[in-house]
Amino acid sequence: MQTNFTPEQLSDPQIAEAESILRKCVHCGFCTATCPTYVTLGNELDSPRGRIYLIKDMLENGRPADREIVTHVDRCLSCLACMTTCPSGVNYMHLVDHARAHIEKTYHRPLLDRLTRFVLAQVLPYPARFRTALKLARIGRPFAGLFRKIPALRPVAAMLDLAPATLPPRSEQHSAFRGEKQGRVAILTGCAQSVLDPGINAATVRLLARLGVETVQNPTGEGCCGALVHHMGKEDAALDAARRNVDAWTHEIEGGGLDAIIITASGCGTTVKDYGHMLRLDPEYAEKAARVAALAKDITEYLTMLELPEPVVEPGITVAYHSACSMQHGQKISREPRELLRKAGFVVREPREGHLCCGSAGTYNILQPEIATRLRDRKVKNIEATEAAVIATGNIGCMTQIGSGTDTPIVHTVELLDWAFGGPKPAALPKTLETRKRQESAMVAAE
Repeated sequence: MQTNFTPEQLSDPQIAEAESILRKCVHCGFCTATCPTYVTLGNELDSPRGRIYLIKDMLENGRPADREIVTHVDRCLSCLACMTTCPSGVNYMHLVDHARAHIEKTYHRPLLDRLTRFVLAQVLPYPARFRTALKLARIGRPFAGLFRKIPALRPVAAMLDLAPATLPPRSEQHSAFRGEKQGRVAILTGCAQSVLDPGINAATVRLLARLGVETVQNPTGEGCCGALVHHMGKEDAALDAARRNVDAWTHEIEGGGLDAIIITASGCGTTVKDYGHMLRLDPEYAEKAARVAALAKDITEYLTMLELPEPVVEPGITVAYHSACSMQHGQKISREPRELLRKAGFVVREPREGHLCCGSAGTYNILQPEIATRLRDRKVKNIEATEAAVIATGNIGCMTQIGSGTDTPIVHTVELLDWAFGGPKPAALPKTLETRKRQESAMVAAE
């Protein structure tokens, strides 16, 4: 794509990077076939190619964002399916991140939109505040239907709809490893996940302990990875979060040493692995951030490096595996979770349209509830068509989003692996689960 930036504009390293990304786009349109918003809405401006044109025009002309570009960039899920599809290697992720930051700095949003985004940024990244907010949501839930009728208040209704009726208790996480030491890792505690499902990290710690891996939890200064505010264009807050985590993990790296930084929420993993890029212009943090990013691994990536025991759970339980966008597109992790589930004795079933987003996308299902619901319903229909007994995925956002639309139990992949290799059964699963063998026997009996 031809660009027309001035030398003065290109002296800004952010604009220079955007220009180099834009130049790689050849207008082929392959991205439109896998873009969830284009597939759903059918509007060219709601495709990566359309957004690229809008972003190019805004940046080249050095003008503030207007309502049109805000509308279409806000509708982008940042699912990154376009990057998996693109034959030219267009780094859409960094381009749309820059566009979001430009919008945040130059566009004056309506009052309720500003207020909603402010509340999300001030609550979700902080577990204590988030827990309190979820408790308060019980009071507001009866009014969700009323809020849904008022367009400006639909995000409030979406928040109330997604809030769980009850909160799980805090999990005790014992990190004493057994046998010969196989490694030492830090585990990102996270923000929303630590409140919505602390059992995920508890399962991770148990499993790693049985495999001889020492785990470091809650190092001083660690907190939210910054993804939530990053995707709302709040770049300063995102970089502050990244710096805090880099400091916390660098202390451990230079102390007892770390073999990996384990991430159990793939949305967080995509962001932590991008710390080197996010802080590349910060001379104090660039090198440290690159080192942290290189150590970041999804839990399934790390488990494939270890020797696993024989599973103890009855084999044949059918699992519909939902590959989170941040896993398959953001981190290019596809093989590892499926292989581990099969090694653990589960029968993995693949839903149709596995490349399409479920509509979670961080705060997207709150800020864009109508589109998110359509995507969720489409995803649930494809998952339920597999007739699997359980749904597994590697991202808490997907678990919350998909779980709000189906009665099929949904758990984190690592919870199934922990159970299969000697841990407790995930709390979300029923007492008995149909195995493939039982299903086949029932079909024969019916005939």
